[in-house]
Amino acid sequence: MSEPIYNVLFLCTGNSARSIIAESVLNKDGEGRFRAFSAGSQPKGAVHPMALDLLRNYHYPTEGLRSKSWDEFAGPDAPKMDFIFTVCDNAAGEACPFWPGQPVSAHWGIADPAAAQGTKPEQVMAFIETLRYVRTRVGLFKELPVTTLDAASLTKHLYEIGRSEGSTSAKREVV
Repeated sequence: MSEPIYNVLFLCTGNSARSIIAESVLNKDGEGRFRAFSAGSQPKGAVHPMALDLLRNYHYPTEGLRSKSWDEFAGPDAPKMDFIFTVCDNAAGEACPFWPGQPVSAHWGIADPAAAQGTKPEQVMAFIETLRYVRTRVGLFKELPVTTLDAASLTKHLYEIGRSEGSTSAKREVV
């Protein structure tokens, strides 16, 4: 029997950079085992142009990426999520909608590259750093033996991934 395809939702407040980057990376690097989506509690309405440029430059898909509300994934017609990851500290602290199917969730906080100050090269470097952190987390995630781990072990591993290099929440406790 083949392994199922897992649906993964990346959440952020604005859904313009970090969650969009994570969606694209997992869709490509997930090797067909994962179907990634992204959304925001207060979507900006547009994907940050530097996020799109970065993804294109590193050969990640950008077709169909858009800034959208997490409400799209809470309704009865939405795909059932298996995993939900918050990638910004604000979204992690918000009251989320009810997610059908009781997905496993964890916080993978990363600094917002869209908020980076400085010269254009410094801002671009913030996006590159975000991509590096996302790729590391996705790489660790896709190596987990998801089908053989019990819920508590899986949750512990996901929180450990969230505390890897670049975490904005390295001191958060496992819940």
